[in-house]
Amino acid sequence: MFRFRFKNDIGIDLGTTNILVYVRGRGIVLREPSIVALDKATGRLLKIGEEAQKMLGRTPGGIVTIRPLSDGVISDYEMTERMLREFIRRVTGFRLFKPRVLICVPGAVTEVEERAVIDAGIQAGARRVYLIEESLVAAVGANIDISHPDGHMIVDIGGGTTDIAVLSLNSIVEDASIKVAGDAFNEALIKYIKRRHNVLIGEQTAEELKIAIGCVFPRPEQLSREVKGRCLLTGLPRVVTITSSETIDAFEEVCTKIIEAIHGVLERTPPELVGDISANGIVLSGGGSLLWGMDKTVEARIGIQTRIADDALSCVAYGTGKFLDKLGQMRDGTVNFLRRRQLARG
Repeated sequence: MFRFRFKNDIGIDLGTTNILVYVRGRGIVLREPSIVALDKATGRLLKIGEEAQKMLGRTPGGIVTIRPLSDGVISDYEMTERMLREFIRRVTGFRLFKPRVLICVPGAVTEVEERAVIDAGIQAGARRVYLIEESLVAAVGANIDISHPDGHMIVDIGGGTTDIAVLSLNSIVEDASIKVAGDAFNEALIKYIKRRHNVLIGEQTAEELKIAIGCVFPRPEQLSREVKGRCLLTGLPRVVTITSSETIDAFEEVCTKIIEAIHGVLERTPPELVGDISANGIVLSGGGSLLWGMDKTVEARIGIQTRIADDALSCVAYGTGKFLDKLGQMRDGTVNFLRRRQLARG
């Protein structure tokens, strides 16, 4: 009788860098940077998403740009709630019934952090909020069949966290979540150029440089790019040329931490499932997986065939879309939790 109420169920990939929104029956309808710009004096929200991102590093003293999410969790509750409210309004418009919302969270999220996400979702206009672990939905969104007694490994490298999981029989068998991901690569590049060239560059410049020539494995051809920054010796503008081989050096420490986390999960995984993973390979998802050579580096240093998922940036969002059909199987209540290792059962 009331099935029409649920046509606007929403899945949200609440990422440190980007937010993706999936609406049941419509697919991914919104993809925006997780950034807001506001007036410091009045607190008025000026810009949000892509428009706010364009203002990074270019705002006057009275305007501040904020990333309300850090390391995969909420760092500024009020700004997260306001950002979510605006994005939910954009995709649902005026509705008599509030939507049910499924939000992805990192594997290592604490109960306090879970509560912050739930409260923000409710205050932003959700009727009910469900939480689900990112690595599980990333695997489902990457079209990995985890329903059989066969081991699979997913490594989701987002903006704030890298989530690693071994999955079998619709459950997470072993996992890890580390606060080292895409943003850490940007920070490493900024530090490298500062140390090596005595030039300070901004966050947006580092992101553009990473995408243009960044790599964690030697490229077939050396690439280079000029970047503009402030000379630390003179305080004046300066242009320096950065090569792709330099980015390998800059990224080494961050890359090693991700490799060590993958190795750690494999060490804790039952031998039979490790054998399955060796045969099935490792699947990478998330924006960080698109850093050139990431699959090659994981394969070379772990010794297991590795591939990047199709549409790696959207795997988590597509995964939430597939889980929206399961919301009706979960217990009633204002707030519902999907706990790890039992997420897809039933």
